[in-house]
Amino acid sequence: VQLQAFGGGLVQPGGSLRLSCAVSGLTYHYYAIGWFRQAPGKEREGVSCINSSDGSTDYADSVKGRFTISRDNTKNTVYLQMNSLKPEDTAVYYCGARSGYGCPKGSRFFGSWGQGTQLTVSS
Repeated sequence: VQLQAFGGGLVQPGGSLRLSCAVSGLTYHYYAIGWFRQAPGKEREGVSCINSSDGSTDYADSVKGRFTISRDNTKNTVYLQMNSLKPEDTAVYYCGARSGYGCPKGSRFFGSWGQGTQLTVSS
């Protein structure tokens, strides 16, 4: 299983950006893809998650109403649309996968981490 996050960059506060997570090699019948982020000196925290079977989603309270997770099964890609970005959203963003249904809290439930992508929100 390989996941690769990309699409990060420098954005002004209030701006928008879309991250992509390219997924390959998944053979699980049911799985979830989660977006996580890690700022310098902080633990990796969950941002959003989507279940493959029914498309149900989950969000961290800090991003609800601003971020939207979606998937394109034809492209094996999961997206994270980020709007109304704030400086505190600055972090390296990673995507991870887990087998089964559900979006448990905690990065320890996910794996197959690829390289992250840096998002910097600054004026």
